[in-house]
Amino acid sequence: MISLKSAREIEIMRRANVIVAEVLQELKQRVAPGVTTLDLDAVAEEQTLRRKAIPAFKGYNVAGRVYRHCLCASVNDEIVHGIPSSRALREGDIIGLDYGVIYDGYYGDSAITVGVGKVSADAQRLMDVTEQSLYKGIEQLHDGKRLGDLGSVVQKFAESAGYSVVRAFVGHGIGKKLHEEPPVPNYGEPDRGLRLKEGMVLAIEPMVNVGTFEVEIKDDGWTAVTKDGSLAAHFEHSVAITKNGPYILSQL
Repeated sequence: MISLKSAREIEIMRRANVIVAEVLQELKQRVAPGVTTLDLDAVAEEQTLRRKAIPAFKGYNVAGRVYRHCLCASVNDEIVHGIPSSRALREGDIIGLDYGVIYDGYYGDSAITVGVGKVSADAQRLMDVTEQSLYKGIEQLHDGKRLGDLGSVVQKFAESAGYSVVRAFVGHGIGKKLHEEPPVPNYGEPDRGLRLKEGMVLAIEPMVNVGTFEVEIKDDGWTAVTKDGSLAAHFEHSVAITKNGPYILSQL
């Protein structure tokens, strides 16, 4: 069942998502060669607790698999759900930082991909196109539009740049749970799918690969990587649909 949020609930979710955005900006400033993804995970937890919020991903349980960190940190060919480790970042890497918190009973969720030091022009273009595809999709979030309108715009924009859109993972509703109905694909056909309504809050998160859209899951049971080893990027915002159009909750 899809939960429509009141104006009061949306403002609570705005506060949760501002915390997420602030933590992500802090992490972005810390990304550098030699820094480990475990270092970033520790910063994320400390910054979240300082703001009187709860890390949303720590302890998240999927079919008995428990995620034991606060941050998802996905490097290079890792698309999403990369587990923080003692691995040090290297000049030229790109890293997806996906983060969520719980504040006053509601969830916030957002993601960015950033370069480590100086990155290649190809890597920068991938990040730019993926972020732009996110905003192209968000522009479709108006009462009366359909999910297919969003997905088709994201897909066409990414594919027109020569990239592929991941299908194995999609965006989602968000509110009192991290993952609520409906699923929000980043591909599809215009004027198809669920009709959007004022009060929906959706986490829109294009995942875009340089090569094939096919994915594999590492032996850790969490980390999704591109099947062909190509680079991947991921950007995400939590967005409320209001009478005035899309309200990006996770934007500072």
